[in-house]
Amino acid sequence: MTDDLAPVRFDTKIAVLLRDDLQTWQRLNVTAFLVSGLGTAVPELVGEPYADADGTPYLPMFRQPVLVLEGGKEVLTTAHTRAVGRGVTLSVFTSDLFSTGNDRDNRAAVRAVRRDGMDLVGLAVHGPRNAVDKILKGASMHS
Repeated sequence: MTDDLAPVRFDTKIAVLLRDDLQTWQRLNVTAFLVSGLGTAVPELVGEPYADADGTPYLPMFRQPVLVLEGGKEVLTTAHTRAVGRGVTLSVFTSDLFSTGNDRDNRAAVRAVRRDGMDLVGLAVHGPRNAVDKILKGASMHS
């Protein structure tokens, strides 16, 4: 017998790390872009579709919370290095992407810069809880 009221614990964690000097609109935009690929890369992160009491259908969402953290440029660089080293699912947003206007140009902007030269403004990770915690060590909850 299972307790349907017991808190749900997840073995994995989804987290977004944003650079602490971004404007509010940039933080929101970067967060949306960063998490947009996780559901396609890891389909089991996405739950079932929603519907209201009238039967109006709505898109499914992640099955688990998304933590949003912030840190300085060095925190982002260190987290990126740790994430790549651990092989977790990872998305990145660089400052260059603020001046592009489409997916093709976004990918070209990222491809044009070596990994250690990227001006990261955000990243999203998904992986085992303890690995994500270690990757994001030094970051703080977004305020």
